[in-house]
Amino acid sequence: MIRRLWCVQCQSASFSSTSTTTNKKKPVVLLGAPQVSTIVLDALLTASASPHSSFEVAAIVTQPAARRDRGKKLSLSPLANYALDRGFSQNLIFTPQRAGDDTFLSDLKALQPQLCITAAYGNILPTKFLDIPPFGTVNIHPSLLPMYRGAAPVQRALQDGVKETGVSLAFTVRALDAGPIIATEAVQVDHYIKAPDLLELLFHKGSELLIRELPSIFDGSARVKAQPQDDSKATLAPKIGPDESWLFFDQEASVLHNKVRAFSGWPGSRTQILVVDKNGEKKTLEIKVITTRVCTHESVQFNEADDITFVNDALVFPCGRGTTLEVLELQLPGKKVVNAAAFWNGLRGQKLKKT
Repeated sequence: MIRRLWCVQCQSASFSSTSTTTNKKKPVVLLGAPQVSTIVLDALLTASASPHSSFEVAAIVTQPAARRDRGKKLSLSPLANYALDRGFSQNLIFTPQRAGDDTFLSDLKALQPQLCITAAYGNILPTKFLDIPPFGTVNIHPSLLPMYRGAAPVQRALQDGVKETGVSLAFTVRALDAGPIIATEAVQVDHYIKAPDLLELLFHKGSELLIRELPSIFDGSARVKAQPQDDSKATLAPKIGPDESWLFFDQEASVLHNKVRAFSGWPGSRTQILVVDKNGEKKTLEIKVITTRVCTHESVQFNEADDITFVNDALVFPCGRGTTLEVLELQLPGKKVVNAAAFWNGLRGQKLKKT
């Protein structure tokens, strides 16, 4: 069963007030779910409020309510919550399990959407969905397509240590992130930026790109100028799994630093270290590594190859090929994030070693 927000099934007739027969503005539908989707909604609502706007946001499509906070309660998606905060009608927020469900598609058709926009929606759109809006469906994708097609473009780009990435506005087709590109904008990547911050930046850029290109989408010129992607240059950005979060210090420091940046937020980056007391007894400790940098000290001295030492404000780990990684912030299970100095002081003279 397809359900609207609050799991209340409504009749399609309830949408008649938004039909194009009574409103000259073109109905637009936004599909999204996470926090970055709210950036796009905010841009659309602001632009649609202009006296000269030719469109309105007619509905929101998002993921069903899910259990958050370790499964304690059922919560709406960030996009749904933000839409409600902006005064959006709960009857116009859809939460289908699948975008191809017949009841949902029937309700969507009743809105007569002229354009659909996806922003980190997370569900596959079938042909029978894509056939509904006459101006098509466009996607804000946080990479320079055809690079990094898939579920985790920002994370995979940071993991690869790219110096430049960007955002693409493209028409949606059945193949994964393979539609014609309407416009792109490149962004230089700071060596220390983490995935959540870069993702937010790219969706701000993507929202600006969308608002700028909406006139060309509505007058049809975007279809003409959109460039097909060169599939031979495509790379994939597959979904990240929790098992990828482990750090292995036989790799070079730059590889580990990029991984920490890429997996910031979820799934995070973790490792195990040995705490050695004054009697030589060892205890294994799992830590989550929050912030790092590639070591700039040329002559860090380690008594043994597996020693972890403390220099200035960082825990210093020996890594592959003679490189060293500085850990600036870390977190113990169930504890708050602390800086390296606070963690080191809490050891009270105990030593640290790699496992």
